[in-house]
Amino acid sequence: MSGPVLLFVGLGGLGGAVMVAVLTLASARGPRVDLMRTLAAFERARRTGHVAPRDRPLSERLGEPLARRLGAVGRALTPAGAVVRLQRHLDYAGNPPAWPVERLISVKGVTLAAGVVFGGVFGLLFGPGGALFGACVGAAAGAFAPDLLVYNVGLKRQHELLLSLPDVLDTLVISVEAGLGFDAAMAQVGQNGRGPMAGEMVRVLQEMQIGKSRAEALRALGRRTTVPELRTFVTAVVQAGELGVPIAGVLRENGREMRIRRRQRAEEVAQKVPIKILFPVLFCLFPALFVVILGPGVLQIMDAFSR
Repeated sequence: MSGPVLLFVGLGGLGGAVMVAVLTLASARGPRVDLMRTLAAFERARRTGHVAPRDRPLSERLGEPLARRLGAVGRALTPAGAVVRLQRHLDYAGNPPAWPVERLISVKGVTLAAGVVFGGVFGLLFGPGGALFGACVGAAAGAFAPDLLVYNVGLKRQHELLLSLPDVLDTLVISVEAGLGFDAAMAQVGQNGRGPMAGEMVRVLQEMQIGKSRAEALRALGRRTTVPELRTFVTAVVQAGELGVPIAGVLRENGREMRIRRRQRAEEVAQKVPIKILFPVLFCLFPALFVVILGPGVLQIMDAFSR
């Protein structure tokens, strides 16, 4: 057996030993976690009825224990700071009900294992060293793939919040000036509006119903967003409530400022368009025009010199 093959086998054995050690540490849980898992299993059996293990599909019998083990790996390899950062990005993304932070951390273990497998298989095309390098790159990509997806969803949602904020402020101004209170105006926005801003208004009202004050619920809204205009609006409304300033005037001034900023933002985007289309014109349009215009002349010159 040659040297590179022995090296590859040794590295594979070392990686397998590390994986077994991580699985062993991740599976060493306290009795409280085991008790909660047992209670959850009893609850699922009560809702769906008891199904014997041998009667379950093969995918469930093999896939669920493997996914549980890989999820434990993801939880063991995710530090507390990364969990806090992931929860903050989930807040920016609107906290999708189907993807709580615990489930995402478990998915990180599955994507890490998938990245190791696919990266190692692809790296085998370049030899044992390529397989090891591909497995490392695949592990890193799989570990950070859920974070990148959540971050991308959060960016899109915050952009939607920014675009819909002036219209929401106009609706609040009209409702308050028509005689409704601020809470009733937010209820109107949540009931008749669309998009993430209406959902945020509904969440603020729900937090107020469970015992939070209006200022606390609005400050929580400010922490769930990266839009500076929305944070400014939240601060202005909280200060108006604490100082006794009429809320209608505050909303009117914020709405006017938001419309001015939206106009300025549109003008800024319009001024960037010529710079953005310059390079596609230079590298895509001009070469085709040169070929069409100068092509026949170049062919005639070549024919003349060849004679």
